[in-house]
Amino acid sequence: MKKLLFVTSNGRKFSEAESILKEYGVIIEHRVARIGEVRAEDCETVARHAAEEAFSRFGKPLFVEDSGLFITSLGGFPGPYSAWVKSKLGNAGVLRLMKGVRDRRAVFVGAVAFRDGKRAKLFVGKCPGRIAEKETDQGGFGFDPIFIPEGHSKTFAQAPELKETLSHRALALRKLAFWLAKSKRD
Repeated sequence: MKKLLFVTSNGRKFSEAESILKEYGVIIEHRVARIGEVRAEDCETVARHAAEEAFSRFGKPLFVEDSGLFITSLGGFPGPYSAWVKSKLGNAGVLRLMKGVRDRRAVFVGAVAFRDGKRAKLFVGKCPGRIAEKETDQGGFGFDPIFIPEGHSKTFAQAPELKETLSHRALALRKLAFWLAKSKRD
């Protein structure tokens, strides 16, 4: 497999994935495509469906990624609807929903779905943490300015080096890279 397609309309996700996977010798190529999202309560189902649709469109080895922020006190909201919530409410809106809430636990979940002509695999990464009391600087993207990973005091936006090692997406992508390396040996 010379190059693996990463099908995403999010250029920042692509850059993040390219940087992580390059460490493992995995070369990826960006394919911008709008893939219909199935409605589901988990990112895994959304990613699997998107990988099938993307493979039927491109017919080459590829992966897609779906992620969500699951906030405990909000019953897991926004979960797989995180991108939509971010576009409609933004970080400030999520913080308004959390006003006065003591239980600020949250978990980022990332699901990477791989598909080629023979195999379909899913890799999941989870990063527990909490929602900050206020939005920090505008580094990173998405919910980075309001998410503090467990055991730390800074948001992903304030400490991008934490995101590179601890994020849900980084964990799932590393699982993909290890699996690809193992499948080459087998």
